[in-house]
Amino acid sequence: MEKKTTLITGAAGFLGSHLCDRFIKEGHHVIAMDNLITGNIKNIEPHFSNDHFEFIEHDVTKHIEIAGKLDYILHFASPASPGALGTHNCLGLAKAKNARMLVASTSEVYGDPLVHPQTEDYWGNVNPVGPRGVYDEAKRYMEAITMAYHTFHGVDTRIVRIFNTYGPRMRLNDGRALPAFIGQALRGENLTVFGDGSQTRSFCFVNDLVEGIYRLLMSDYYMPVNVGNPDEISLKDFAEEILALTGNKVKIIYKPLPVDDPKQRQPDIARAKQLLGWEPKVSRKEGLKITYEYFRSLAPDELNKQPKEFVSKR
Repeated sequence: MEKKTTLITGAAGFLGSHLCDRFIKEGHHVIAMDNLITGNIKNIEPHFSNDHFEFIEHDVTKHIEIAGKLDYILHFASPASPGALGTHNCLGLAKAKNARMLVASTSEVYGDPLVHPQTEDYWGNVNPVGPRGVYDEAKRYMEAITMAYHTFHGVDTRIVRIFNTYGPRMRLNDGRALPAFIGQALRGENLTVFGDGSQTRSFCFVNDLVEGIYRLLMSDYYMPVNVGNPDEISLKDFAEEILALTGNKVKIIYKPLPVDDPKQRQPDIARAKQLLGWEPKVSRKEGLKITYEYFRSLAPDELNKQPKEFVSKR
């Protein structure tokens, strides 16, 4: 059989690089695209010797041209405040190549939810002019324009709503709670919890997430699907888990809760179970151990990079 050709944007990033691994394993010819603003070329270097892997350094906000056929596009080029141009350009490419395209939306479309757990039918509670508005609304726009291309232009699209995900290759300074906690613990610093720590998150190990994404792409379902782990935990309890894991004798300190910080995050994954036969397999205890060992292996200069205050990603 002829190999399928798959373009992965944001391919040198955390999720993008794991997707490259998976699609190479599945026998695809993978075109990896990244402008390396937040991505790390080391994440995909192991594939450089593979004849069925190619890397293109390119900013997706600029016009995208790919020679030859293209079967699938996975759009994961998304820093802290993703713009609309990249999604628009990728959709235009999918239309031109008659390719199936999956876009990486997130649980941020639900804002600070009034419904718990969050189902795909919930429209969300978002403040468009708040400090998180750019991130929340960018993801909501991504879904809106994707559906517009699907209904008006007939583009074959998929929408995955990703909840908190973790694993090797995360950036310690990307602002998410998990790498921030582990980085602080490894540096011997107190762990910073915002608010009283009662707000909840649900953490999914990256291998489970990639499996869900792959199954969704290969399905015939075009409406949004939550992919995440419904095992909910408060940030205070999570910080205590990190302390127990690292064995560091530091404290948990509390700072004011950022404006519009979501109080609850828990996916309802009934749709993924029914349509994709998917649910997470890796326990938080197992996944955290793998992730902690990865962070412990980092060079000292990486470990000492201070976290950025991307509250939209916590």
